[in-house]
Amino acid sequence: MNKLPFETIKKEVLVRKVAETDLSKGKRPEDRSIEELIKYGIICVNKLAGPTSHQVSDYVKRIFNVKKSGHSGTLDPNVTGVLPVALERATRIVQVLLKAGKEYVCLMHLHGDFKEEEIKKACKNLIGKIKQIPPVKSAVKRVEREREIYYLEVLEINGRNILFRVGCEAGTYIRKLCEQIGKELKSRAHMLQLIRTKAGPFNDKEMYSLQDIKDAYEFWKEGNEELIRKVVKPIEFGVQHLSKVYVFDSAVDKLCHGADLYAGGVSKIESGIKKGDFTAVMTLKGELIFVGESMMGSEEMLKAEKGTAVRTNKVFMERGIY
Repeated sequence: MNKLPFETIKKEVLVRKVAETDLSKGKRPEDRSIEELIKYGIICVNKLAGPTSHQVSDYVKRIFNVKKSGHSGTLDPNVTGVLPVALERATRIVQVLLKAGKEYVCLMHLHGDFKEEEIKKACKNLIGKIKQIPPVKSAVKRVEREREIYYLEVLEINGRNILFRVGCEAGTYIRKLCEQIGKELKSRAHMLQLIRTKAGPFNDKEMYSLQDIKDAYEFWKEGNEELIRKVVKPIEFGVQHLSKVYVFDSAVDKLCHGADLYAGGVSKIESGIKKGDFTAVMTLKGELIFVGESMMGSEEMLKAEKGTAVRTNKVFMERGIY
C-alpha cells in the first residue's frame, strides 16, 4: 500500500527518566472542552471546486465565529479535496503542515495513443528525485527546483485518459508532473482534474464539507457534542508526522516563555530523531508545547546531561498552565 514517508516509520519511545505528571495541571487533548478544542483546533475540510482556499478558510472562521483561521497548502480554485484549516491559537501550525508530504489523485489526458505498459513505465521513471520549474501562474520564483515523488500508481486507463495516484514532496506541481509524464512518452499530456487526498496526517477519509462543519457547530449549540468532536481535531493531530520529545512538568512553563529545551528537561524521546529534524515538544499528557529544530539525535538526547536538545521555533501552549 502506498504511504507517505512518515507513515512508514515505526517509532519506539525511549525513556530517559521515568516521571509522573501532575493531573491538576494541563489537560489531555481528548479531555478538552469544545471551547478549548476550537481554540486549539484543526479541521480537515473537503474543499469543493470554485472557491479559493482563502475563501474556504474564511467560511470556516465565520461558522465558528472566531477571530483567526488559516489554511495549509493552497489549492487552486478548481482543485478539490483535503484542505486543513486551523483555528485561533492553532493557526501557526499550518506552517508546519506546509512542508508535509501530499497525495493526489489526478485525471490526465495524453495527446497520443500508448500501450498500458508504456504508460506505467513512464510513470515509474518519475519516481524519485525530479526537477521542476514552477508554472507561470505561481506564488514562487520560477527557478528549477528538486522535488521527490514517493510513489506514482496508475489506477485506470480509459483511452487517452489516465487516472493515477501520486505521493510527493510538498511543493510538487502535479500539472507540471503530467507534462513530464507526456515527455517521458515523447508526447504531450495535460491535467484534467485533481483531488488532494492527503496533506501530512490529514486524509480524505476524515474530511468534512462546509455543510457538515456548520451542522456540527449548530448541533453543539443545541447540546450535542458528538459531531463537532469528530470534525474539530486537537492541534496535536497536526504534528503526527513529526518526531516527538516529552518533557517533565517542571520544564513546561519555561518553554512556554520561549526558552529552548535543554537535555535535562527531557523525560522521553521517540527513536529516529536526527540533528536538524523539525520536532514537536510535548508534555507527558500529550499536549503540544512547541515545535523546533532538534539539536541532538535521539541517542545523544537520551544520554546527554547538558546542552540544547531542541531549539524553539513556534510556541503554541499558553503561559501559566503549568
